[in-house]
Order: sequence, then C-alpha cells, then structure tokens
Amino acid sequence: MGQNREARMSTQGLGNFIWSIADQLRGVYRPAQYGTATLPFVILRRMECVMDGKREEMQALAESTPNASVMAAKLRKTHDLHFWNTSDYTLKSLLGDPNALAENLLEYTSHFSENVSDIFDRFSFDKTVHKLAEKDRLFLIVEAFSNIDLHPDTVSNADMGEVFEHLIFKFSTASNETAGEHFTPRDAIRLIVDLVLAPDDDLLATPGAVRSIYDPTAGTGGMLSVAEEAILEMNPKAKVTLAGQELNDESYAICKSDMIGKGQAVEAIQLGDTLRDDKHDGKTYDYCLSNPPYGGDWKAAEDVVRREHTKGGGRFDAGLPRISDGQTLFLQHLASKMRPVKSSDANSGGRAGIVLNGSPLFTGGAGSGESEIRRHLIESDLVDAIVALPTNMFYNTGIGTYVWILDNHKSAERRGKIQLIDATSRWTKLRKNLGSKNREISDADRAEIVKIYDDFTEGEQSKILEPDDFGYWEITVEQPLRLRFEVTDDTLGAAMAAKAVSKLSDDEQAIVRAGLESLRGQTWLSRDEFIKALRLALKDAGQAFGAPVVKAVWQAVGEHDDDAEVCTDSKGNVEANTDLRDTELVPFRDTIDAYFEREVKPHVPDAWIDTTKTKIGYEIPFTRLFYRYVPPRPLAEIDGELDALGKEIIALLSEVEG
Repeated sequence: MGQNREARMSTQGLGNFIWSIADQLRGVYRPAQYGTATLPFVILRRMECVMDGKREEMQALAESTPNASVMAAKLRKTHDLHFWNTSDYTLKSLLGDPNALAENLLEYTSHFSENVSDIFDRFSFDKTVHKLAEKDRLFLIVEAFSNIDLHPDTVSNADMGEVFEHLIFKFSTASNETAGEHFTPRDAIRLIVDLVLAPDDDLLATPGAVRSIYDPTAGTGGMLSVAEEAILEMNPKAKVTLAGQELNDESYAICKSDMIGKGQAVEAIQLGDTLRDDKHDGKTYDYCLSNPPYGGDWKAAEDVVRREHTKGGGRFDAGLPRISDGQTLFLQHLASKMRPVKSSDANSGGRAGIVLNGSPLFTGGAGSGESEIRRHLIESDLVDAIVALPTNMFYNTGIGTYVWILDNHKSAERRGKIQLIDATSRWTKLRKNLGSKNREISDADRAEIVKIYDDFTEGEQSKILEPDDFGYWEITVEQPLRLRFEVTDDTLGAAMAAKAVSKLSDDEQAIVRAGLESLRGQTWLSRDEFIKALRLALKDAGQAFGAPVVKAVWQAVGEHDDDAEVCTDSKGNVEANTDLRDTELVPFRDTIDAYFEREVKPHVPDAWIDTTKTKIGYEIPFTRLFYRYVPPRPLAEIDGELDALGKEIIALLSEVEG
C-alpha cells in the first residue's frame, strides 16, 4: 500500500489495515495472540520511520563516539532523538535476503541503543520471529509492515496513540481481555487534561513555558500524549517533559516506544508496580494524571505499602484502605507527586487528575483507612473538584466514574472550597458499542463541562462546598443495662451452654443445673438480688462457685427489661447494655450536644454519649447532593391512561372475535 494512500487514511483505517495484517496469522496464532505477534512490528516500523533520513549520520556519530552517554547527548542536540540504531538494515532491505530474514531481523533489532532494546525483549520478539519463520509467515509480515508509512509527518504522535488504542482494543476483545486495563478512551482523557490545565491557560501560553507531566499507571501512554498535545497546541514552543510507570510488559513497550519517538528522556517510562516500587521516587511534577485499576487489590504491594505507612514520611501517611481496593493508594500517591508550593514562586505547586469509581467517595466508616485518606485530602485543601462522568464511558465497565482534580496551590477564590460537578448527562451516543463503552463526551460537552468548572458558581450541575460539608462525628449512644432474671427452659439451656459452665466436670454441671432448677417460678428485677439468690442456690445444691461461673450464668439468664433496676459496677457507675448500643452520624454543620438533645433524648431519655468512642469521618455523598425530587404523576392522569388502554384492548378483542 503506497504512502500517499496511507497519508489520507484515518487512524481507524490505519488500525484496521494493520489488523488485516494480523488476521493473516490465523492458524499460526490464536486471535488472542495477535497483539503479541503484531505490535512489535508496529513499534519497529514507527521507530524506523522516526529515524528516516538520519541513519547514516547516526552510524557515523556512533563510530566516532564510543561512549553511549555522550552519543545520546549529541543525538538529542542534533536531532532531538533519544535512541538510535547502528545497523544498515531496514524492513525493506531485509526482504532482499529471504533465507536469512529471521537472523537478519533479530540482528537489526539488536543494534538499537540499549535504552530501547528492552522493548523487544518485553514482547519476546525473538520467539515471535522464529515462529513466524517456521510457519512461512515472516516474509509476508515484514513486507506488509515495510510498506506502511508511519512517519511523524504522516501520522502524528496523537494519531499514533489512537492507532495503538484501536489495535489494542481489537486484540483485547479477541482475547476477552479487559481492554480498559491498557488504555483510557481519548474523550475521557481530553476532559481530564482540560480540567487539569484549565487554571494555567495564561501560564502555558507564556514564551519559554516549561512543564512536566507524570502518569503512574501509564498504560500505552494515552494520557501523557494527549496532555502534551494540549499544551503544545496552546504554545508550540513550550518545553514539555513526560514521565510514567507501567506494570504490563506490552503496554510498557508501546508507551516507551511512543515516548522515545517524541524525543522524551530515556528514563521517562519505567517498568514496574508503582505502589510497590516507585521508579520516580523523589521526583515531583507540574501535572499528574492517572486511571488506576478500579477495585483492584494491592496484595502484591502490601508488605512495602504497610512498611512505608508505619515508617511515616512517605506516600501513604494518611491511611490504608481495604486490601481489596487500592484506588485511594493511587490517590495518595498522586498527591505526593505534585510539585510542592514555594512561597517565592506564584506559579509553583502542582495539579492532578485521576479517574476512579464511586468507592473512594464514601466507602469506609469514620476512622477507617478510606475515611482518613479523604479527611487528609479535604482538610489539607488538596481537593479542587470532583466531576461525575456519564456511565458507559469506559471499555471495560459501565459503572459510574468520577474525576478527582487535586491542587496544592489553589487560586484565592477556590481556597477552602470543593466544587462538585454533575456531568452525567453530558454525553453523545456512539454509533457502535466498543465493549461497555456506548457513550462519549463530545467536544461541545467537554467545553461545557470545563466552562462549568471555570465559572465556579452554584447551579443545577455545580455545587460549591466547604470541608465541613463533608465531615461528621460518629458518636456512640449508650443505654443503661436493665435485666430481668427468670429461669426458664431457654435461659437454663443458655446457662448450661455457657463456656465457663460447659468446661466444668459432669458432677459440677449437675450442681449448677440443680441450683438453677431450684430458682424456677421466681423473677428478679435486680441483678444484685439475683446473684445473691444464685450463690445461695448453688451452695445448697452442693458447691459454691467462683465469679467466672456466676457471671456466665447471670449473663445467660438475664434479659433486657425496661422496668428492671439499672445495673452499676463496683464504683457505682452505670453499666451500658451493649446490645442496645447504637451510633449516630452528626454533621460538622451541627453540634454533638444539640443533635443529641434534638434527635436522641426525646426517644431514649436515659441514654448518654460515650465520648471515648467518638470518631471523625469524611464522606462525599455525591448522589445525595445532586438528588432532584421528581413528584409522582397525578392519579387522574394515570387513571386516564389506564382507561384509554382498556378501551384499546376491548376494541382489539372485538376485531378478533368479529
């Protein structure tokens, strides 16, 4: 296929064409394996096109510069490239020796600079090449890719990202894999990027602007690419540096090749588990972006995370969530990676955008790890805005998702405020479903959402709130222990089954049973009086027992009775009935005393608050805050519809019978 045709081809068309090449592997590979076999060739061809016209100079420079670090510096200065290849081969020239194609192809890739050679290792490219050669498919594949024009002048970095997205989705779908683990839809990314960059429009347009962007869950690099493109659209002369980390080998390889193709630093993209091993430890950034796994556990990083939390002074000081969901760990991690504020620099500080499901908004009660993390972020004034996205926005889930915007250097009007935006109705239906995704945020919808953010005013889709609107006290309400004692078949059985009693010898258990039987037909409303009677009955039955057995018996026999005497301890303090213990959530906008007198005392006059158990909690009740009451339709209207339907049914039946 010629270059002119490729230049006119859409990114989806190009993706489909590459897929058609992969489809020729049918029989050699299962569809689930197409990605592993094909993507390395896409990356190789892209890198080859990026180096086009510079290969001879690279070779000459390499011959005269044996030191790799010096070579890298010279290449960056002359061509703004961070990788090189010293081989004479190209995919096209390899076809001239079909018999040695496999050997020469691997020789070609081995001559890439060390900083990019691991891309092919992560794909196990040598195994792919030998298998394709064995099945007589290697020449076909190399020839097909050698004819695709992936030069940056033909396919921009952003378009190349969309090609990768299209291919990975098709490969993931073919293998029933979770596509969303590898990339985020571009419409969602563009909204997140626009929200993160919104306050800095003037700053980014300034000549000489320098900005750094980081993604700890980089996937194939979509967020980094879109953010860079957005900044360069505002200011083509801006200097943008990208960095990220990715756990999946193939996604890492794609992302790294894309970033290096942009001229980013060699160490920009790292491989590994960000929670377990932050490969960019100690570094902070102007903008941080992330779409971490929803509801994924963090067992693999547990030992490191807990150790860092216990030690303090790290990423996870605020708290640890349930082991089954690590989203709030990424939230804390992102907050720690924002560039710190400097009093001498008005433009210092960092912003972050992260998309999460609804769980981090409200999961976890007062004092839990999740609540403490929310408390830290809110009390530290790091939460700038939270935007509810439409459902069915992502490839692998139709659930509701939310974009959290963090900022450690808010503008004066936004300090001490949190903006919630309901953008759930801002969507356009896709003509064709892509997995769970059947909706997208159009350019117009995105602009409107960003405008709502910029306007920073109360409205039907916007709430401006303060930290106290999210905080609450969890108070423990106690009621006095009042017990009635009466020996019945049920209470006798419970007493004999009590642990302290069941451990006694058979003779001793018989004495306890006889003692209790002697108390049948009587009722006590005083615990002290019952214990006296119990001790005497046990002694008369043949043996006096110690406090553990006596306590086990009265606890088993006693039942709550509002008319019974209040039980007190040895110091005269009223004992609480743990079965009647309850908790109440008191909003910070109220006071504990006023709430208790108003909401509890009228119903339970002798209740009190155990202040030693009071906890502080934070939650973000997004749905409740935007709830709009829709009154039911008038009965007359419903009756009218039913009458009309009844008449219609009768008419249809008459036609059938006639």
